[in-house]
This record gives sequence, structure tokens and C-alpha cells, in this order.
Amino acid sequence: MSTRSLVHFSRHTLKQLKFVLPGGLLTYYFDSHNIFLDLLRGSRGGNDWSRFAARLSVLSAVVTISLFLYVLVLPLLQGEQPNYRHWRQSGVLSTVIPVMTASIVAGWSLLVFTLGRWSELGYIEGTLAASGLYALAFGLLGLIPAPKVHRQ
Repeated sequence: MSTRSLVHFSRHTLKQLKFVLPGGLLTYYFDSHNIFLDLLRGSRGGNDWSRFAARLSVLSAVVTISLFLYVLVLPLLQGEQPNYRHWRQSGVLSTVIPVMTASIVAGWSLLVFTLGRWSELGYIEGTLAASGLYALAFGLLGLIPAPKVHRQ
């Protein structure tokens, strides 16, 4: 690995830490991961609706992460590097990116509602806790290196 790629890796890592550190601190402070897991299990005094909403939030997260990983692997599947800046002109990206965006918004909104309605956090702290979880998750996902396709 060359020195230049190490410097690039370090800059990229520092950029992602802008999400990982605040997200991790918010998640730790509000204990939102444990609260959410308790809601999923139904052990926090919630009802069937709280478990259903928590499961839908997890489903949305799985869809989002799957689509994100698909976009990362896309160069290997197609054999060429997609132009992410002009994603609207790409056949695959023009479909995947709006679906992924909708999944992010729906999942975050549902997580805020779930934490606000069925936990002791309430809506304001639930919004901060959900934002912390999402920032942490996206910061960690951003650390996954994108594969490069070398043209022959």
C-alpha cells in the first residue's frame, strides 16, 4: 500500500468519524440500542404494536443496508465503475438510490416514532437517539471500502 493511499485512507476515516463519534456518543448516552432491543423483544412493557413498529424499522434498515452494499458491489457486477455523480442517467442507480433514500427516511421516521411512543425517551430524546443510531450506522457503513474496477 502506497503512502498516498494511506493518507487517502486516513482522510476518509476522519470524515467518517464525524458520524461515528457523535452517533456513538448519542447511542451510549440514551442507551438507545438496548431500549430498541427491549422493544423488539417486547420486554419493555410495550404491546404488539410496539414490536410491530420496531420490526418494521429493522426491516427498513435491512433494506437500506442491502441496497447500500449492492451499490458498493455494483462495479464488480457490471465490470465498470458507475458515475455516482450522474446517478440519474444510470439505469440501475436511478432506481436503487431513490428506493434507498425512501427506505432511510421511512426507517428513521419509524424509529423516532417507536422510541418516542413506546419508551421513556419521549419524542425529543427519541429523535436524538434515532439520529444517533443512524449516524453511527452510516458512519460505520461508510468505512467499507468501495471496490475499484480496473479497465483492461
